[in-house]
Amino acid sequence: MEWTLVIPLKPLALAKSRLADTATDGLRPGLALAFAEDTVAAALASPAVRDVAVVTDDALAGRTLAALGARIVPGEPHTGLNAALAHGAAAVRAVRPDSPLAALNADLPALRPAELARVLDAAAEFPRAFLPDAAAIGTTLLAVTAGRELLPAFGTDSRARHRASGAVELLLDGVDSVRQDVDTGEDLRTALSLGVGPRTAAAAARLLTAGQ
Repeated sequence: MEWTLVIPLKPLALAKSRLADTATDGLRPGLALAFAEDTVAAALASPAVRDVAVVTDDALAGRTLAALGARIVPGEPHTGLNAALAHGAAAVRAVRPDSPLAALNADLPALRPAELARVLDAAAEFPRAFLPDAAAIGTTLLAVTAGRELLPAFGTDSRARHRASGAVELLLDGVDSVRQDVDTGEDLRTALSLGVGPRTAAAAARLLTAGQ
């Protein structure tokens, strides 16, 4: 089964505000873009992934991620993350109505293609399934098979909300790179310890230099 991934990305100037304890306002947009670049590149390299659609209105992010091979979907209807994901899913299904879909966070800089394939292969066993984040509170991936609605419930306590909505929770070991999203400085340090992609590594090096 080859999946289409829908990855939402807010305008870079507004992204990763919780990294304020780690990065200045001037460095956060670059970090957010680096996270997204490494996430998209790893996703496209996964044998389970056919293509990636990024939902964003950020012009720089759109150009950069399109150059990596992502399809860019304008970030309508501008009413939050879940609405953006539903819009992206509809855009994908308009072109590929029979494609299995997965919503994936844009801040998985340590993402490994093989681990993502393991998660998607496990998700294929269920009509609708999700993977909790490393903190076991949120969600990093929500997947549906062909013909099913995504029905995203990302945001506060999304693990509980996705489970309550009937999605199957995927309980997998050895997929830390798919669970480790980055919202805080501690998250970034954990991702760096797992081994991040080259863009995040370079951005983190710039962050370290700026802090000296």
